[in-house]
Amino acid sequence: MVRTASAAGSRTGKVVHGTGRRIRRATAAEGAGESGLAKLIELHALNSFGDMLITVALASTIFFSVPTGEARGRVALYLLVTMAPFALLAPVIGPLLDRLPHGRRAAMAISMLARAVLAWTMAGVVAGGGLALYPEALGVLVASKAYGVVRSVVVPRLLPSRLSLVKANSRVTLAGLLATMVAAGVGGLLHLLGPGWPLRGAFLVFVAGTLMAFHLPHTVDSAKGEQRAVLHAEEHPPGHHHGVLHGRGDTGSGDTGSAESAPAGQRPRASLRTVGPSVILALRAMAAMRWLVGFLVLFLAFLLREEPVGGLRPTLALGLVALAAGTGNALGSVLGSWLRPRSPEVTVTAMLLLAGCATAAAALWYGTVTVVAVAGTAGMAASLGKLSLDALIQRDVPESVRTSAFARSETALQLSWVAGGAVGILLPLNGALGLSVAAAVVGAVLLWTLRSLVRVGVRHRAAAPRVA
Repeated sequence: MVRTASAAGSRTGKVVHGTGRRIRRATAAEGAGESGLAKLIELHALNSFGDMLITVALASTIFFSVPTGEARGRVALYLLVTMAPFALLAPVIGPLLDRLPHGRRAAMAISMLARAVLAWTMAGVVAGGGLALYPEALGVLVASKAYGVVRSVVVPRLLPSRLSLVKANSRVTLAGLLATMVAAGVGGLLHLLGPGWPLRGAFLVFVAGTLMAFHLPHTVDSAKGEQRAVLHAEEHPPGHHHGVLHGRGDTGSGDTGSAESAPAGQRPRASLRTVGPSVILALRAMAAMRWLVGFLVLFLAFLLREEPVGGLRPTLALGLVALAAGTGNALGSVLGSWLRPRSPEVTVTAMLLLAGCATAAAALWYGTVTVVAVAGTAGMAASLGKLSLDALIQRDVPESVRTSAFARSETALQLSWVAGGAVGILLPLNGALGLSVAAAVVGAVLLWTLRSLVRVGVRHRAAAPRVA
């Protein structure tokens, strides 16, 4: 028995070691190992793994453990308690991180450590599901978004010469999605031991992430060449470049266009519109897709629990929809990695069109196939659209204020998700009606986006050079 156990342990060790080497080889491909991008990919996988463990613990308490009517109330309360303060706090994150260009690794480590502490604290109160859980969930959400903002800004600094921004972002996102899928299974197994065990697992994951954040290359914290930018609220007239955030001392050369100064005695008014028409176009389209994802998550979760589609059991119907959404997310990341650099404006508009068509088809022919299809399509469109939005921000916004742009865009997208979820909770549980409303919202934004695309045009300018 001892020899058998020893042999089995040896074989298991070899499998784990071989798997680890293959994962490390995949993350380090195309120069990612030399540039340090591989370490960021691994850190993001840990981040996604921990976040998913927390999601499993909260979902089992807020959603699955109570009747449908009470669950809708709890989810609505969760959205209100967590997102109302976050809407006020999130715009502060970007400007604060702008003033700490040398502390990006520390900021990522602090976000991990904060979630580790909160996960351990929530493990003691999650079984009751009381109001004490919501402020801690807010802290987890804010820390997670702070990490996401810094991570998006760090990617261009670790970009290998052989990878485009979209491909690098898709590789990071895909690693996170794969980690999320594994964490869902692990979280389910841990939940069998007790409702607090997924949170204790998240604690260990985030502690490891805290240490790993300091192993990122020192390039992440370099601020050489960065300048404090002046934000211009007015858009450039036709014929000018759309990269409209200019740093003091700009000479007018390069991708950011010619510098403009405000009238004497007047300070330019800061506005999200200053990131340029292309980014605004993509942000508007992504907000609609994120709204659709939030709507589908909550509307279908309660609808399929109450009235399973196609006569399926509720758990099976929800499982199919979740699998389709996860597969769509992964497919969007893979497509982003495979596609050659294209115009992000066209890509994000095409994804909005695809999501709108799938939603309209599901509203007209409501059934198992169309519901699964709309979940997968929305997941893929949101994933690839977000990669395009990130590429536009990294292309058009100077690095000195890019963190603020990411913080504001992330805030807008998160609030869009919440707005979609709120509509999904409030609407009657009627599949055709709900999907018709969703199709109408997406269709209206699609027309607006197409009009903006005609005005903005298609640009093929390469990304702005990185500051080493």
